[in-house]
Amino acid sequence: MSSLREKISCDLLVIGTGMAGMAASLFAVQAGVDAVQVGLTGEIGFASGMLDLLGVHPVEEGTVLEDPWEGIARLVRDEPLHPYAHIGAADIRTAVQTVLDFLKESGYPHVALGERNQAVMTPVGTVKSTYALPHTMRQGARALAERSECLLVDFEGLKGYSARQMAESMGDIWPGLRPVRVAFPDASGELYTEHMARALDTSFVREKLVAAIRPHLGTASVVGLPAVLGMYRTVQAIDALQQGIGVPIFEVPTMVPGVAGLRLRELFEQRLPALGIRPLFQKRVLCAKRLAGGQWHLEIGTTDDAVDVVARSVILCSGRFFGKGLKADRHGIRETIFDLPVLQPADRTTWHHRDLLHPQGHPINRAGIAVDSQFRPVDANGRPVFPNLFAAGSILAHQDWIRQKCGSGLAIATAAAAVRSCVHLLK
Repeated sequence: MSSLREKISCDLLVIGTGMAGMAASLFAVQAGVDAVQVGLTGEIGFASGMLDLLGVHPVEEGTVLEDPWEGIARLVRDEPLHPYAHIGAADIRTAVQTVLDFLKESGYPHVALGERNQAVMTPVGTVKSTYALPHTMRQGARALAERSECLLVDFEGLKGYSARQMAESMGDIWPGLRPVRVAFPDASGELYTEHMARALDTSFVREKLVAAIRPHLGTASVVGLPAVLGMYRTVQAIDALQQGIGVPIFEVPTMVPGVAGLRLRELFEQRLPALGIRPLFQKRVLCAKRLAGGQWHLEIGTTDDAVDVVARSVILCSGRFFGKGLKADRHGIRETIFDLPVLQPADRTTWHHRDLLHPQGHPINRAGIAVDSQFRPVDANGRPVFPNLFAAGSILAHQDWIRQKCGSGLAIATAAAAVRSCVHLLK
């Protein structure tokens, strides 16, 4: 270590700023653990904002689940190596509820319906099943379930979002959709959802938007808009717009990166340090080594501006290929920080099926880090590689979170389990 560089000591280093990393930091600080979090902008900024628990099982049959909890019980029986199988149902419930409570306390409440998934419309005019919705989208699930007469609004200059396309694609499922395009207040040319959302945090822009929509309302009993209804003041924005328009309103998620994911990212980045997490956001791990006493020494930052962190334990939540936790080349898939064993097809030619839409999905999607019941990465013989290194989230093997629609639930539940194991180790 350079004597001139900043040195940080902690009980736990959380690597990653996706949902798993954010959840792990939340659980750690609630457990009273002295924790540092490091990572570049994670996948959470590209999230839909919805919290999926389990939406499809079995994936090869494409069975959409109404009851995700019953689905998890079946998944664990059918796939005993799936990460959910290492966690009791009660612990999964507690972990998810903890995050929901945190979001509510932070001013961005999400709505779940007990044992049931909710169906919502996507920006391409399909239906998605999810467990918990941002409060801004709740009326959309209700309107879809009731097939309410709905005015579906889009904006001149907003690319990748067409109310007409959605209405036509959903026509057989939801015939009451009526599309309209209006001008966004005080804007011209190409629009960007983040700028629109920040503008709608202000009352005068909301008032102008109400004036633009009301003449088109007709007999509609609900209004749907793209997910731009405020960045930091979504509760106030929704309430003001509903009062002005006179009917319930809801957001439809936009193509990623979208505002709903940015809201989650900024919320966690602001709230976690206030709770006690020491952040090293927008920094990456340059190298990691284990010291003689078992602690971890990691260089974090850039080669010209690095910080030395010594941690008693580490939770790896670095994500898959997009998050750069895994890297693939002609020789195989490797883990990028600790060079951990990666469970993967033996032959690169079997990473993918010839059929792009193969019912079972592609084998590469289930590649990742295999762990034991304490979420410690293991070698080919099932032995923990290091006693004080844990892993959580999408980097884990034996799951296909995209096809199973379990991304947020997997991230939250495995993060909670990894933190529990870590706390036990640190005692």
